[in-house]
Amino acid sequence: MPKVKKIPQRQCVGCREMKDKKALLRVVRSPEGAVSLDFTGKKPGRGAYVCPDPDCLKKARKSRALERAFETAIPPEVYDAMEAELGGGT
Repeated sequence: MPKVKKIPQRQCVGCREMKDKKALLRVVRSPEGAVSLDFTGKKPGRGAYVCPDPDCLKKARKSRALERAFETAIPPEVYDAMEAELGGGT
């Protein structure tokens, strides 16, 4: 019987659903403290995952899930930039 490769699962901070890691976008807080979207999944820093759906990002913003995950305050301009990137990036 061939070995089945395990697919990593991550939880979306917006809708709280477990999904395949490849199906989610990584939001990363760099060691310098800058928060941005990581489309490659390779940037250094603390990561949290969100569905590639603007509604999930809005839910995460409303519940302050990203702020809890990164243990830091996130300015509204960063959320606005991420929403614009999410809308234009996909």
